[in-house]
Amino acid sequence: MQDADEPTATYEVAVSKASFPRRQGLGESSKLKITVQNVGTQEIPNVTMTVNGLNYRTTEPGVADPVRPFWVINIGPINGTTAYVNTWALGPLAAGAERQFVWSLSATQPGTRTIEYRAGAGLNGKARAVTADGGVPAGTLTVNVTRRPQDSSVDPATGQVVQKGE
Repeated sequence: MQDADEPTATYEVAVSKASFPRRQGLGESSKLKITVQNVGTQEIPNVTMTVNGLNYRTTEPGVADPVRPFWVINIGPINGTTAYVNTWALGPLAAGAERQFVWSLSATQPGTRTIEYRAGAGLNGKARAVTADGGVPAGTLTVNVTRRPQDSSVDPATGQVVQKGE
């Protein structure tokens, strides 16, 4: 079985910080950062983060793939890839330790969007993450993506994209 090695247990965690620029422009690359802390006494077998709201389903008939992005994932959490579409895992987390999940995302659709996130203790449902009061370690971030694209140019000497103000 896929979950044979995952312990059946509950682990106390806290989302100690979550940040994502509240105002973004089309095509702008921004960092989504979510930090999870193990506030319990046992090592978490595999700290995970599930993120919803990065894409939507189109109702347009006949499309090859109905999933469309609100944000394109340029870079996901390093060494965090899983077989799940919207869940990343960063391995064991010692009691008292923190781990930060970081994504580089580029906005593709204007509008106000809400991203939902939820921390976990494993990928297969046996190891469960809870807050100190027994709740779900989750939250939301609301972002307004404007139609105005980010002000950037290409450095002719290096070919690198340079954002205004850098």
